[in-house]
Amino acid sequence: MRKKHFFRLRNLMYVAIIAATLSFASCKQQPKEVEPFKVEHADWVYNSTIYEVNVRQFTPEGTFKAFEQHLPRLKDLGVDILWFMPIHPIGVENRKGSLGSYYSVKDYYGINPEFGTLDDFKSVVSKAHELGMKVIIDVVANHTAHDAVLINEHPDWYVRDSSGNVVSPFDWTDVAKLDYSKPELRKYMIDMLKYWVRDIDLDGFRCDVAGEVPTDFWNEARKELNKLGKPIFMLAEAEKPELQKFAFDADYAWECHHILNSIAQGAKSVADLEQYLLKKAATYPKNTIKMNFITNHDENSWNGTEFERMGDAVKAMPALTFVLDGMPLIYSGQEVGFNRRLKFFEKDQINWTDSLNMTEFYKKLTALKKKASVLDAGEKGADIFRITTTADSSIFAFTRENDAQKLFAIFNLSPAEQTFELTGDAHLNTKYIEYFNNTPVEFSKGQKLSLKPWEFHI
Repeated sequence: MRKKHFFRLRNLMYVAIIAATLSFASCKQQPKEVEPFKVEHADWVYNSTIYEVNVRQFTPEGTFKAFEQHLPRLKDLGVDILWFMPIHPIGVENRKGSLGSYYSVKDYYGINPEFGTLDDFKSVVSKAHELGMKVIIDVVANHTAHDAVLINEHPDWYVRDSSGNVVSPFDWTDVAKLDYSKPELRKYMIDMLKYWVRDIDLDGFRCDVAGEVPTDFWNEARKELNKLGKPIFMLAEAEKPELQKFAFDADYAWECHHILNSIAQGAKSVADLEQYLLKKAATYPKNTIKMNFITNHDENSWNGTEFERMGDAVKAMPALTFVLDGMPLIYSGQEVGFNRRLKFFEKDQINWTDSLNMTEFYKKLTALKKKASVLDAGEKGADIFRITTTADSSIFAFTRENDAQKLFAIFNLSPAEQTFELTGDAHLNTKYIEYFNNTPVEFSKGQKLSLKPWEFHI
C-alpha cells in the first residue's frame, strides 16, 4: 500500500524511515498498488526521447529526401524514436484546405506523393536505423477519407446513419468512421500493420484517437504484431489505462499537459500537479508509460505555440517533462524555439534559426534522460518523492533515487520570485552537481533558498 503524500515508493523499509519527515497539508489515504499490466517494453524504450516529424513543413521541399538530410542533426539532438505524422495519400473528397489533413487517409498501403515514393521512405527508415534511431508512423485506424480505397471496395465496413450515409466522427467532415463490428475490417487492419513492420522494417506505431477504436481490436493487433518476432513500440493517442494492459507501451499525458499550461497561465498551482501525480499512480501501474509534452501538431496549430501558452515558463515546463516519470516528446521545430502556429491544411515551413539557443538546452535534456537511470520510463525508473517546502503551492521539489543515482529537482512553478525553506530532508546527505552549470551543491536542513520566476535546478 502507498503511504501518505508520496508517489510510488515501493520499498516499505525506506518508506518507514522517511515518511515521518513529511508534513503535507493534505491527509488523503492513498490507494493500493495497481497490478502491473502485461505489455513488455523493448529495452530501447525506457530511456528514449520521441520526436514528432511533420514532413510537409519540415523543409522547403516537404519531402522524405529533404528530411533525410536532417537525420544526423536529430541524432545529435539526442532523439531515439522518430514518429512520422501520417505518410499516406490524402483524400480529395471533402478535403480541408488545398492540401488536406494527413489524418484523412485514402490508402493505408500507399505513400503520399507530396512526400515522395515508398523507396524514399524506405531510405529514411534504413538511414535512421543506421544512426541508431527507431521509426514509427501514425496510423489512423478510426476513420478514412470519404474517397478511400476501402470505402469503394468495402462500403459495408463503415458506420452509417439511418439514411445510409457514412458518419463523420465529431466535426471531422473530411473523414468517415470505420465499423469495427466487421471481422473482415479487423483482419485487414491487422494485416496492414504487419505489412509496415515486416516489409518496411518499422518499429511500431502512434495510433490516432486510439480510444475511439475498440480496445479488444488493439489487443488482438498487438498479439499478432508480437508474433513477427521484432520488438515494437505502440503509442496510443488516448488517456485510457486499459489500452496499456495488453496493447500499448505508452499513452498521452494529456491531463498533465493541460495542468502545465494552466500553471503557466496562473490558473492552477503545484497542488494540482501533485494531485494529478497521485491520481496517475492510483490508476496506472508502475510498468506503464505516459508520454509527456508541452507541444505537438494539434497544440501548435489549434491552441497556440508553447510560447503563447506557457510564456516565461517555456523552459521550466519542458525540463519538467523530462524529469517526471514517462517518455518526453519533442515536436518539429520545438528544439529551435520555433514560435509560430503551423498551418494544418496548407504548405507552411519551419524556420530553423535557433535565435534562443534552445537546441543546446534540449540536447542537455535528452542527454540527461539517457545518463540518469532514475529517469527511465515505466518500472525501471525511480519513484518520485516530494520534498516539502514553506512554499509548496509554488515550489515543486522532489527526489528520484535508486541504488546507483540520486536526482534532486527543484522548480519554481510561479511567475514570482520565491524565498523558502526546504522542510523535508530526503534530499540531504548527498553531494550533488547542478546539471546545467556543472556546479557542486550541498543542502542543509532548514536551508533558505531563493528562485526567480520559473527558475529550476536539477
